[in-house]
Amino acid sequence: MSTIKDVAKEAGVSIATVSRVVNNSPKTSKSAIAAVTQAMQKLGYRPNESARALVSQKTNTIGVLVGDVSDPFFGLLIKTVDKIAHEHGKHTLIGNGYHHPQKERDAIELLIKNRCDALIIHSKRLTDEELTSYAQEIKGLVVINRYIEAIADRCISLDNYTGAYLATDYLIQQGHKDIACIASNHTIEDAKDRKKGYLAALKDNGISLSNEYIACNDPDADGGMAAMNSLLTLSINITAIVAYNDYMAAGALAVIHDKGIAIPEALSIIGFDDGLLAHYLYPALTTVHYPIALMAEKAALLALKRTNDLYIETEQLHFIPSLVIRNSVAKVNT
Repeated sequence: MSTIKDVAKEAGVSIATVSRVVNNSPKTSKSAIAAVTQAMQKLGYRPNESARALVSQKTNTIGVLVGDVSDPFFGLLIKTVDKIAHEHGKHTLIGNGYHHPQKERDAIELLIKNRCDALIIHSKRLTDEELTSYAQEIKGLVVINRYIEAIADRCISLDNYTGAYLATDYLIQQGHKDIACIASNHTIEDAKDRKKGYLAALKDNGISLSNEYIACNDPDADGGMAAMNSLLTLSINITAIVAYNDYMAAGALAVIHDKGIAIPEALSIIGFDDGLLAHYLYPALTTVHYPIALMAEKAALLALKRTNDLYIETEQLHFIPSLVIRNSVAKVNT
């Protein structure tokens, strides 16, 4: 394997000159750049990126922490960040936190140790104080899908309350009053805000339901199945369901189909996220659109601006979801 000494000898220049070329120093002459570049190509020399990072203090890498890369929701987030990274001559390094505090912490520490220029953090288990501390250390850190007042100018968040309110209110406008909620059992603000939105829509429309109408479980398809089975064992009338996300809705739909209940004629359902899954369920799922791609793009650009100390104009950091109407909701026959 060729070394920097070999390149210097082949190009007829000093090792210091080769180093300046490799690190894009403005003090290097055009003739030296041409000679060194030709020598590197001839010898197949590749600069040591770690050494370059020590000199330039940059690795041209954006670090991303997500819950689980196998989840299409996070896959779209990463794909969007990676697109922005490539447009700016950078690469992405990904860490999985699996919604576990220590794993989130370890992943962030690893991204920092790898000298990422910017960090985009999707964390649901670390405290506001810990994330604020990381933000004070890393100027290019941006938090996505969460709001922390102390670092509000670098938080890209979604109005989960309004999303659940829109879904519940839409069902009410279709004549539904006996509306159940399949909720997440995770103690995170998304779950709390979506439940609050559901309850607020009921209250604003003069509908009062018992706590039996809320079934909590893990926010995945299995959790949706378990929650739906739990609701069906109760002696309560249900004509519609608001689900925490599309996965829980999918699990609920599987149970409903197995029970021979007609959808949406006998039971309507609405999801949340509007992921790829929602398009291919039967019937196609009415859901709340989560603009994660737009939010991820905003987060990546904001992180790069902060990293490069660029002027940041007043930005839209808080996003409002919208309702996507498909085929899983029917009007109540009166």
